[in-house]
Amino acid sequence: MYETLAISFLSRWRSFPNSPLFCRSDFQSRPSFIAKTLHKNQIFPLTFHLIQGKLKISYSDGKTLPPNAVILNTMKGTSPMSRTNFNEKLTALLKTCPDFLDDAGELILAAVRDHAWQLNRDFIKLLLTDDEMRTTFFDEIDGHWVFNHNTFINYITDKNFLANSYTRFRNKIGLNIEDKFLRERGEVSLVWPYKDCVLEGGQTKEEEKRKEIFFNEILAQDEINWMFDPKVLTNWKCHTTQGEQDVTNIQRDKNGVIRENLIIKGNNLITLHTLKQLFRGQVKLIYIDPPYNTKGESSSFGYNNSFNHSSWLTFIRNRLEIAKDLLRNDGLIVIAIDDEEQAYLAVLCDEVFGKVNHIGTVIVQSKPSGRTTDSYFATCHEYLHIYSKEVGLPAINFLELTDEQKSQYTEGTGENLFRWRDFLRTGGLSTPEERPNSYYPIYFLPQEKQISLERISEDQIEILPLDSNGNKRVWRKTPPSFLKHVNDNEIKIEQNKAGQWKVKIIDRIKAGTRPKSVWTDSKYDASSHGTKLLKNLFEGQKVFSYPKSIHAVKDIIEIFTEKTGDDIILDFFAGSGTTAHAILELNKKDSGNRQFILVEQMDYVENVTVPRVEKVMKNQDIGDFVYCELMQYNQVYMDKIQAAQSSEELVALWRDIAENSFLNWYVNAEMPQDAVNDFIAIGDVEKQKHLLAELLDKNQLYVNLSEIEDADFGVNAEDKVLNRAFYGE
Repeated sequence: MYETLAISFLSRWRSFPNSPLFCRSDFQSRPSFIAKTLHKNQIFPLTFHLIQGKLKISYSDGKTLPPNAVILNTMKGTSPMSRTNFNEKLTALLKTCPDFLDDAGELILAAVRDHAWQLNRDFIKLLLTDDEMRTTFFDEIDGHWVFNHNTFINYITDKNFLANSYTRFRNKIGLNIEDKFLRERGEVSLVWPYKDCVLEGGQTKEEEKRKEIFFNEILAQDEINWMFDPKVLTNWKCHTTQGEQDVTNIQRDKNGVIRENLIIKGNNLITLHTLKQLFRGQVKLIYIDPPYNTKGESSSFGYNNSFNHSSWLTFIRNRLEIAKDLLRNDGLIVIAIDDEEQAYLAVLCDEVFGKVNHIGTVIVQSKPSGRTTDSYFATCHEYLHIYSKEVGLPAINFLELTDEQKSQYTEGTGENLFRWRDFLRTGGLSTPEERPNSYYPIYFLPQEKQISLERISEDQIEILPLDSNGNKRVWRKTPPSFLKHVNDNEIKIEQNKAGQWKVKIIDRIKAGTRPKSVWTDSKYDASSHGTKLLKNLFEGQKVFSYPKSIHAVKDIIEIFTEKTGDDIILDFFAGSGTTAHAILELNKKDSGNRQFILVEQMDYVENVTVPRVEKVMKNQDIGDFVYCELMQYNQVYMDKIQAAQSSEELVALWRDIAENSFLNWYVNAEMPQDAVNDFIAIGDVEKQKHLLAELLDKNQLYVNLSEIEDADFGVNAEDKVLNRAFYGE
């Protein structure tokens, strides 16, 4: 039988310089050692003696310390619990809380620490369910258990708390520094939770549908700035209606702004920062259709479409912040989204763009039949959140009338088509109290077809603005406006079938109609005018999942860009290229010169996006574009990490990475055998991928423009010339 000891006076000991630091479990498992150490250090100064398994604390002059100065808790047990067993027990207990687990079922220590700092009630109750946790991390004061959060946080922060193969590998390879995980070190700043907001993790093929590699790294500010510096562009090609050609120069307007349609392959966050010096304040419209973060088959993108909620918001936020800088003062952004994140996205956009800049939200019926996989309502719509950069500056264009709307204008010919409309106003603001100047009698002589606002004959018929129930309403115009329409022969009065006299006014056909906030036309059906349209372009092959209706995108562009103008439209989630397709068709229709910039990192940009735009150009006999890519370096290894299927492949890749890539500055470039053994012992390929991804310097995923002359990167002479032309150097 042993008596183990827990002491609740750790905070006072730690207040003295050079005082020894102990976790509570040390007092339980090693009382003799602790007693000798405390005696040697002579803290306070006090004298410490271990007598029959109990710690006696006295002043150095021999007086016994008052009982109320230090609280001693004794706990009887069959044997001292080893630190390893205690760690395993604590880990198992913490893992019962889903909030503390990542997608792989491992503990997220940051979440545990947050709950401890916040003295979260449910978290404290969880620890109190176990006697050993209670005696280790709590102090009993007057019959109450008080949580010692400093002791708990210090304990779990110790690098040996999770001393499994994963942690041992991190220690040996350099991902832990000075006994602390890198994220615990104070000299670096957490600027954003995931360095490249997850998506740069390596996925380049739609069919992989993999769990993205979360970098989860903490970066110094200068490292982040370095990553966002302009990048070298390579693999230049000019695509015209005549086919593929070499790029010989970059067209610019008189103000020096690039006037080329562009399709750029590369991570969209890094590409946006690459473009910021060239296109800051130049983009009229941004249209994006980002991953909806929707589970299951309704996933609209080949990207990881199942981020956890906070990661998704981080992913979107960082891209919106730089995108805002690219907009003109009268520019707008339109973001397609579904129910899963639309409410949160609206709040995020309010923060980034300002609530006053919310132009509106449009509901688009994109799947009239409804989604059959939904448990309750069959979802048939998506949202378009629309924000301006500066309140009140954007103009809006009316949409062209549909054939159905045009068919209502049955009188007149050509541009002079019109219909007769009831002169009585109904609905909102249609009572005399609301519009007193529009309530008046109209006098009519049927034989002479004479219309007047004055009674000049007993034969005149008085017509008042009354609805079918006899309620007082108002006319559509005030008396002066009414008389002008009479003089222009735009008013007529006739009897209906019930014998009632009705006043009507000419309604001439208009060039367009104000866009409404709900779009239900069948042309917005994404299946008929997205999926099937794309299959027809690719001879019946299904090459892309869930493309947007071409008409939805065309209407957005038509509403917010100048007809016959040269506005720049940016889409940095290019997908199958619907935005470029829509722009080319609109330019053909109205002889416009709108310019598109598409950004896409997935491999389908080469076999879907580019070929689609080429096909449209040839069909419409209009347009051209320049294709280029961010020049990869460490990104090549990220792709290889993604493709690996076994630990053996990853070990071989690790060796290649150590010899040929840019590693993070704190990583040991050697491969000690015990580190290799620990790596293999992890036994989880996804975790091993995460670790190898951490070794790589993410600032070298792509080649910085400032390194264009560095021979290590091998930039060829042609690319050097085109990069200087592109960046205006």
